[in-house]
Amino acid sequence: MTFPDPKYLTHPNIPKPLHGINPRTVMGQAWWDIKRKEAYTKNLLCCWACGEHKLYARYHQWLEGHEGYNINYKTGKVKLEEIIALCHSCHNFIHSGRMYMLYQKKEMPHEKVKQILIHGMNILDEAKLEPFFGTVALWNLIMNDNRDSSDPDEDLPMAKWSKWHMVIEGKKYYSKFKDINEWAEYYK
Repeated sequence: MTFPDPKYLTHPNIPKPLHGINPRTVMGQAWWDIKRKEAYTKNLLCCWACGEHKLYARYHQWLEGHEGYNINYKTGKVKLEEIIALCHSCHNFIHSGRMYMLYQKKEMPHEKVKQILIHGMNILDEAKLEPFFGTVALWNLIMNDNRDSSDPDEDLPMAKWSKWHMVIEGKKYYSKFKDINEWAEYYK
């Protein structure tokens, strides 16, 4: 792997059936703290995606732990591959769905969303990489642009809700919601 690696900014959002399932929750805070601190120091306290040292990062002068997954949409398997370290801007760029919800609730100002999107898109454009389609949809909304935001995997077979599971250190964790309706009720 080269450092920094903009490919981290292309990571898709976690599928809805697995919202609320994450390593920190299932493995515990102590496990999470060890893993994220290892990630912070691995690249000398710099963001793995953009390379910015934490002391020069915009918004916060610290790094944030993020999970790198291998997602198989056909089988519903989401396997934890690694814990990575990201600056606040790169982390929010990846979590475009969460950022959109915060924006809608007026908990994240328009200008901050705009700056985070510009930061990530500039990095990806320079690397000639495509962002996750959901991030492009938010870009189009905020920037009044018309980049192609179609889902390239839209026609691929998708696992049923009950099949989705996350694998962390060899153990499977299933959705805490029985279906999309229960999920929607919880996140209203």
